[in-house]
Amino acid sequence: MRKLVAVALAFASFAVLPATAQTVKERLPTCLACHGENGQSQTPNVPSLGAQQAFYVTVQLLMFRENMRVATPMNDMTRSLTDDDLKSFAAIISTLPAPQPATGPVDEARMQRARALVEQNRCNFCHKQDFAGQDNVPHIADQREDYLVKALRGYKDNSRHGYDASMADVIAPITDPQILDLAYYIARVK
Repeated sequence: MRKLVAVALAFASFAVLPATAQTVKERLPTCLACHGENGQSQTPNVPSLGAQQAFYVTVQLLMFRENMRVATPMNDMTRSLTDDDLKSFAAIISTLPAPQPATGPVDEARMQRARALVEQNRCNFCHKQDFAGQDNVPHIADQREDYLVKALRGYKDNSRHGYDASMADVIAPITDPQILDLAYYIARVK
């Protein structure tokens, strides 16, 4: 409950101050309250940002600012940011440490099914073999499993729009149980 109150207060203070009142570095703790101080989110359905591609982050922030992607807190927080602010946030975020893989016992059958899906759908081509991403393709290795499910389902039902149709095309034939296996696997890539 304390964390929720702290996040709400941080967000409220961010929203009331004019854009020129705070530097990007001063605003960053508000972002990291949800996305994780060390690059790894502890907040359900909120992505970890550690080691994310700067170009990808810039584009995503632009999409939030322009309401091309809708997530009310992100739309509100990016509304007053300049293009230079977006690039500065992205540069800082790209230096955060990569998230750590999910812990606990591993279901090898799920991992094997997901590996086959990854190969079949060439996920490891755009996102690279280690899922570190490149340029406008996000780093998804060791991302929060719940967030991966949310994002993949969003591409599947067209509620999440990318800046191109690649993900919607790839995810179209994939079933929900396969989405669950993919998210399970990607959250545990070592």
